[in-house]
Amino acid sequence: MATHRARVTVNAPVHHVYELFSHFNDYPKFMSYVKEVTYLDEERSHWVVDIAGTLTWDAVNVDWVADRRIGWHSTDGLDNRGTVTFEPLASNRTLLSVSVEYQPPAGIFGHLADALGAGGLFERRLQRDLEHFARMVEQAPADALDPASSSYLFHDDSAAAAGRTTRAQDRTMGIASDESRSGVLEPRSTSVATASGGPPDDPGVPRVPGTSREIDTL
Repeated sequence: MATHRARVTVNAPVHHVYELFSHFNDYPKFMSYVKEVTYLDEERSHWVVDIAGTLTWDAVNVDWVADRRIGWHSTDGLDNRGTVTFEPLASNRTLLSVSVEYQPPAGIFGHLADALGAGGLFERRLQRDLEHFARMVEQAPADALDPASSSYLFHDDSAAAAGRTTRAQDRTMGIASDESRSGVLEPRSTSVATASGGPPDDPGVPRVPGTSREIDTL
């Protein structure tokens, strides 16, 4: 398996960082290559990413410890697994570390593509997206660290801000996609708040293990 790692120091308490990063459905808001993470139930999720082509998989949560660690491994689709750790530092800072392993697709040709740059591209994008995440957490209002209302997580390069998310992802974020275009989404505003100013209606998001907020299950 190919292994890639990235880490960033976030100027925020470990519990806040854990609550935001453990909410997989928000990943397209700050990651450039993640087009969809939708929940199948409290432990399983469906992923769609765009790295040297579109890749999909279903995953199950493993080894979750509140405020310390989250993990997953695939059960179908692209063979991969990942671990994220949260280390409290002095002055209310957090070291966020991500390790991802995956089996490049298409046998030897997948390994060749990974060696020639696809894997390096993934690691660079992962590091850049973690840096975006850290910067936006630092800039967020103190009362805005709720995953269900985290519209501030958008940045210009994110899949959600650029209109590269899937329709299933848009539904969970309360964003309407352009149904008249086959699989193509229009660029959209960088806010997912409802017209009333509240968080989006997100009935399909289960409770995030270890977080303080109770979210309705499917």
